[in-house]
Amino acid sequence: MALGKTEPLENWIPRTSLGRKVKNREITSIDEILDKGLKILEPEIIDTLIPNLEHSLLEIGQSKGKFGGGRGSIWKQTQKITKEGANITFTSYVVVGNKDGYIGIGSGSAKETVPAREKAIRQAKLNMIKIRRGCGAWAAGSRTPSSIPFETIGKCGSIVVTLKPAPLGTKLVAEKKCRKILELAGIKDVYAKTRGKTPTRINMVKACFDALNNLNKMYVSEKQAKELCLVEGSLKNV
Repeated sequence: MALGKTEPLENWIPRTSLGRKVKNREITSIDEILDKGLKILEPEIIDTLIPNLEHSLLEIGQSKGKFGGGRGSIWKQTQKITKEGANITFTSYVVVGNKDGYIGIGSGSAKETVPAREKAIRQAKLNMIKIRRGCGAWAAGSRTPSSIPFETIGKCGSIVVTLKPAPLGTKLVAEKKCRKILELAGIKDVYAKTRGKTPTRINMVKACFDALNNLNKMYVSEKQAKELCLVEGSLKNV
């Protein structure tokens, strides 16, 4: 689902020095920001540098059903009982990405669903990272970076998510929420294994994102990068 803009970027008035540099075209690539580890405090920076972002709401809650059961829901609903009555809060988790090497997740809470979603989208943009991709079928001689270059592990709470390279055509052999994250990251083939208290949906999402982020922390030599068909960020920037 494409992201809707609340107002034209022409009307954006930057409040940070980084935002002003992006607005004035002194910075024209998101890699200039991410490689230096600069803090992004304005979502308009991402809207300007990655204009083709899409987003997806993740199922982190559970709708009511008979005998206490129910289907997964994109809203996690909580109640606080006060003297005035029950105060209901909705929480949502959103993943944003361009399906070409850039991904971010965020959460938002509000008394209504729409503000909760907008907060989550804003936070996801501020948590944007770029990931590494590579070919997962070295024996077959494939040079298409449709998978990840090597095995990676992510953790959150008791949940551990392990992602492994897969040959071209394997598709995403992963849990439903992880598949949404991997799709928006631009990964098409991967094997995923999870362990721990996997019904804890929020921890599952965080563990998968942590695994993708850990791809950037391993040192890879130029020779290894060539063998693995390593691509960082967008294919268009290579």
